[in-house]
Amino acid sequence: MVHVTIERLGHQGDGIADGPVFAPQTLPGEVIEGDVVDGRIAKPRILTPSGNRVKAPCRHYNVCGGCSLQHASDDFVSQWKCDVVATALKHQNIAVDIAAIHTSPAGSRRRAVFHGKRTKNGATLGLFGRASDILHDIPDCKLMSARIMDGFEMLRALVVLGATRRGQMTLTVTEVAGGLDVSVENGKDLDLGFRSELAEFVPNSGLIRLVWHGEVIAQNGLPYQLFGAAKVVPPAGAFLQATTHGEGVLVDAMRRAVGPAKSIVDLFAGCGTFSLPLAEHARVHAVEDVDAMMAALDAGWREARGLKVVTTETRDLFRRPLLKDELAKFEAVVMDPPRAGAAAQTDELAKSDTRVIGFVSCNPVTFARDARVLMDAGFVLDWLEVVDQFRWSAHVEIAARFARM
Repeated sequence: MVHVTIERLGHQGDGIADGPVFAPQTLPGEVIEGDVVDGRIAKPRILTPSGNRVKAPCRHYNVCGGCSLQHASDDFVSQWKCDVVATALKHQNIAVDIAAIHTSPAGSRRRAVFHGKRTKNGATLGLFGRASDILHDIPDCKLMSARIMDGFEMLRALVVLGATRRGQMTLTVTEVAGGLDVSVENGKDLDLGFRSELAEFVPNSGLIRLVWHGEVIAQNGLPYQLFGAAKVVPPAGAFLQATTHGEGVLVDAMRRAVGPAKSIVDLFAGCGTFSLPLAEHARVHAVEDVDAMMAALDAGWREARGLKVVTTETRDLFRRPLLKDELAKFEAVVMDPPRAGAAAQTDELAKSDTRVIGFVSCNPVTFARDARVLMDAGFVLDWLEVVDQFRWSAHVEIAARFARM
């Protein structure tokens, strides 16, 4: 048993004391005690609490690994996330005033990946504990949307029906217009009898679409998302911004970033989160490396009214970034790369005559790296905003505008 003082939070939200010693659910300045195992105090006892400590709003917080910062005040978390971004930029010798932080409200997550397993009395459905393979039931989760939580017992029944005796089933659950879109992996094999059971389950379940091991089993209407004026039916399990609030903030930021540009290329475009709203005022070329996403975006654009021309291209931007002559066709660039960032594409942007870039990032470290390349090539970081749509987690996102003077 040791006594230590928490000095700071690590990038996963754990407190860090001298050593280093890591401790979950702690805050800077707190004096704690506990047993250290492999450099970690798994169950710290708070001796001197921080003034930023609050009562966690969710009864599952002590066991569930879905959230890491419910014990901290909203103001503390906002400032900490801004500091995470500022620190990453500082390592690249970039100083910028953070214009704003936008935090999505509780109960707004519209997409979840749950795990389920059968038990003697039914099924456990939920998330794993912190640094653990123990699955915890979370019927009163305060993070997920009301529609997802209203369907929680139905999802549990689906686990009872479809999980194997020994395995853990994975359910990717997305809120869509009118219900839920569910994609299942690691469930029972689809023999004829089980297909019939699923066909009987779906009609009264509230599911709009059920996909099992990549195969559409049943569909009640279109599981669409609204991107601007366009209704898009993404492939099962496709990338989607975590909350409608966060998506709205990011779309607004990219609109401000590109300004009056009449031709835009949207890199790492997904299913059209930015392409389709931006097409209300500009011609857009969307680039993504997944054919099914490009097909969904194209279909949504063709059925929408009042949009400018949107073209699509399936292309791996890590291996084949757009080159200088290709970028010259557009007045502005929007890009939203995955956590690895966009090193290859950023190098080409630095060589190009591109004048305006709207940049969305889910990783402050790779964003700072790519920003340094752009700024060394003559771009100015006009403004930067922090977007926190992964409330109560250590995850943070960035929206920024780069322009050549």
